[in-house]
Amino acid sequence: MYHRETEILFPMRVASTLRGKRGDDWRDLVDRACNAESASIDRLAFNLLIIRLCNCLSCRTHSYRALHGCEQCAMHSVRRFRGDDAELVQMFDDAVMDINIHLTNQVNHQYQIIGKG
Repeated sequence: MYHRETEILFPMRVASTLRGKRGDDWRDLVDRACNAESASIDRLAFNLLIIRLCNCLSCRTHSYRALHGCEQCAMHSVRRFRGDDAELVQMFDDAVMDINIHLTNQVNHQYQIIGKG
């Protein structure tokens, strides 16, 4: 049986619990994401950062990670990250760029569909 707090992907509702797990740059990044609007690029990028860091896409209901829940998995992954906070901020910036590229591609694709109609 899995932990009742386990979800398919990292839930932003537990992001604030990660605030004190590293240094000042990390705390500022968590605050930035938690204070952003629900569909903002910052919130989406932070979510993507944690999904990548925790490898959420490979989590299964019977896995060790799922048995302990998303909050514990995220806290463990953030604490065990071997790089410094600057690397996590860079990973966040990369996630922002990836999301912006994806959104741009979606707009271009929809424009092409509409233009051909």
